[in-house]
Amino acid sequence: MRAMGVDEAFIGRLVETFYGRVLAHADLGPVFDARLSGRWPEHMEKMKSFWSAVAFRSGAYGGKPVQAHTGVADLTPDLFPKWLALFAATLDDIAPSPEAKAWFMATAERIAKSLTLSLFYNPALDDPAKKAG
Repeated sequence: MRAMGVDEAFIGRLVETFYGRVLAHADLGPVFDARLSGRWPEHMEKMKSFWSAVAFRSGAYGGKPVQAHTGVADLTPDLFPKWLALFAATLDDIAPSPEAKAWFMATAERIAKSLTLSLFYNPALDDPAKKAG
């Protein structure tokens, strides 16, 4: 990570910049703010801890992302590509290197896919008998 220019200061800037943009986003902002209203400082610290633990493999983050996102009002699968696009734009603006951008983007894509599958996947939709009908 350090060779890519990633340190705790960058992670802090990434989280602050990204969530500032999330709040300003027409579709994402209302969903996030409804869930986190009055708890933004705690959420920001949790996200800094999360990204730091992921980037530096410290094991310091002990949250449960799927449970945290279960039951979020107005959370839909189509918001995840918007979240990823905003994350990519943020990395375009502030990533310290192309390698850092690629690593954080690939990680965010895995997280988005995992959350989407965990929250919205219905195995019955993959049933060939139901597709044929």
